[in-house]
Amino acid sequence: MKLGSHQNDLDSYTGQSLDGSFRKFGSGFPQNDLDLSPGHSLDGSFRKSNSVISTYSVSGASATSKSVHTSRRGLKDYGRKLADQEFFTQTIEGWVLDNLNGDSANGELYFNSPFTTDELCKLDLALEGVLFQQLVRMPCSLVVSNDLKEDQYLAIEDFLNAIVIGLWRTFWRKSGQLPLFVSCPRHPGSKFYTVEKAISRGRLSELRGLALISKPGGDVQVRWDQVVVFALFKADISSENKLKVSSRTICEALFYGFHILVSRSLSKTSVVSSNSIFLLVLDSKYGGVVKLSGDIAQLDLHSSNPYQSVAAWIKTYAEVEVTPVHRIWNKLGNANWGDLGTLQALLATFYSIAQWNGPPRKSIASLVSDHSLRLQKRWMECHLENDNMNALVPFQEADNHQGEIVELDHNDDPFLGRQVSHLKLKQGDTLLLDDQQQGNRSFQIQESLVGGNYFLYRAISLDHPSELLTLYVGAHPSRLEPSWEDMSLWYQVQRQTKVLNILRHQGISSRYLPEIISSGRILHSGPCTKESPGGRCDHPWCGTPILVTSPVGEPLSSVIARNGPFSSEDAILCSRDCLAALKSAAMASVQHGDICPENIICVVDIHGSRNRFVHVPISWGRAVLEERDSPAINLQFSSSHALQHGKLCPSSDAESIVYLLFFVCGGTMQQQDSIESALQWREKIWSKRLIQQQLGQVSPLLKAFADYVDSLCGTPYPVDYDIWVKRLTKAIDGSADRGKMVEEAAITLKLEDAAESSGTSGGCP
Repeated sequence: MKLGSHQNDLDSYTGQSLDGSFRKFGSGFPQNDLDLSPGHSLDGSFRKSNSVISTYSVSGASATSKSVHTSRRGLKDYGRKLADQEFFTQTIEGWVLDNLNGDSANGELYFNSPFTTDELCKLDLALEGVLFQQLVRMPCSLVVSNDLKEDQYLAIEDFLNAIVIGLWRTFWRKSGQLPLFVSCPRHPGSKFYTVEKAISRGRLSELRGLALISKPGGDVQVRWDQVVVFALFKADISSENKLKVSSRTICEALFYGFHILVSRSLSKTSVVSSNSIFLLVLDSKYGGVVKLSGDIAQLDLHSSNPYQSVAAWIKTYAEVEVTPVHRIWNKLGNANWGDLGTLQALLATFYSIAQWNGPPRKSIASLVSDHSLRLQKRWMECHLENDNMNALVPFQEADNHQGEIVELDHNDDPFLGRQVSHLKLKQGDTLLLDDQQQGNRSFQIQESLVGGNYFLYRAISLDHPSELLTLYVGAHPSRLEPSWEDMSLWYQVQRQTKVLNILRHQGISSRYLPEIISSGRILHSGPCTKESPGGRCDHPWCGTPILVTSPVGEPLSSVIARNGPFSSEDAILCSRDCLAALKSAAMASVQHGDICPENIICVVDIHGSRNRFVHVPISWGRAVLEERDSPAINLQFSSSHALQHGKLCPSSDAESIVYLLFFVCGGTMQQQDSIESALQWREKIWSKRLIQQQLGQVSPLLKAFADYVDSLCGTPYPVDYDIWVKRLTKAIDGSADRGKMVEEAAITLKLEDAAESSGTSGGCP
């Protein structure tokens, strides 16, 4: 049964994933008439096929060693001579490509998948309550350094250990010693090392993969015939198609698979059938499985060319099965245990453990049968009633209760304050929002972006799941005085909602401004006794405000930390986008008041223009609407006037933009410990024209903009956003000579803008 032929089944069957969210799989499970997978089947029974010996068959010597057609000495010589993996690849890659890319009459791949969609769906349901944990994140980078490679191997080691622990404790024994451990070889026939030992001996670059080893009884030395599952780790396992394992990766997997089968055949102590081996192929994002099955007794040992002989055996007598490539690690670099790529690795390991250690005490089928009971229990624990049936945000567990949803003891959780808790949401949690303008709307958390003094998430609307949104969780109305953190949450949600609504009601919309998607208060699970639509009941979350905005992007601070300073083109683009946003907001007499790298996000340009990113100022909760409003104070990026007087002047946002440009262009931003030291730093860099010198090395146009702002710092004169947005746009589009534009900028300044600069801008270089 081919996985590709049943891929559409994943869109119609509803099942619960391990993180508690619901996904769709296939509605009626396809039946597999020919099961070639070794070990324990999903219905609890064991089956034999032509290519697989049952796990009940235990013998001191393999069937291959009993064959009269096989010479142990000749087989050992073949295993020793077949040492050049690159030459082996050249010998068999053409055949692999033909089978990988060739299509049959009905459009299916020649390489079957070792697993059906039915098997993967059932495994997902069986493991929905099992906790797997990845201890080390998988680093993703185009350039793999030695340090990064160490982290990657440690992450793979943790990943395999987590698989073994989860499967063994779930299906075989809840306690006792594990029968498997992870070890690493350098090449076929070499000794095995732990990752730590390979790092200490400087041999990490020589490692080719990791193996799950069956623990030998009292034998210290690890042998190749004890390999249960072998995992190849490569920089990229995908073909150009990106949905298939590349031909070279398959060839390398077959190379190691053949050596493992030979080692099993020559072993005098192995208790497992030598006819099949699962090989995991992994990179830092994706994964797949290759299965090699075949009787080594049919290998021609009389050929003078072992490479040709092994290739002929694989083509004629062996069976090669390959899964499609699917994602294993999510965007954060952690293993997503409900993804198809991870399920394939789990199922391959499950069959391999059963092949070595016998049938599990609990079958997959028995755990799947409990699925409906677990669902019913969840519904009862959520206390879903009437209108609140969609409010699926669970209480966080206070301790290790078996129940999945219990009320949290306010005294035990560090995230709870003296009276009520902040919502701490996890991936897959669903919020029901009471939006007075749009009615009830449901949002599902995709990723936590907790940072600073507010709780921020990426989410999707269940009505339009294709678009990522930004979701802010505010402070409960009863906690606005005890904590400065709660006041910050208030600014991020309630006041930002007010500011963005002002812009919307005045008809101001721009691709450079965030847009409100929904705002309101959360509908909690269980009965609500509030007396009015705007009231609150005694539930600790009742009345907690939520704000959902678009678009979603990465903070500028993170981009700079990862990629380094901006180029001239990127810096000009960032400046233009920010000024365009401030220009639009100024039409409603709104100033941002908190311009800093954390509050500017880089958004992928979905409009398909020549520029890849759009820069959008977010966090408008500190925006200044009237003179009495106080801006945020940032010792590095606030304007001099804001630091001195606690309020903004008309040029304050533009001054913060200049500091932002200085930062993204590689300027040194000293950490300040007081307002006095921050003002001294500003006086120094303006008087010595250090900002203009730094920006002038990047772009004459940005230097001219800094000169212009320098002439306005601390004055009551407004910034002419129009002229600078036009000039920066021309520079981006390349429609005029940039040097000429800079010259024009210096000549055509308005007379009223050419006021005396503040006391911090009078010096010469």
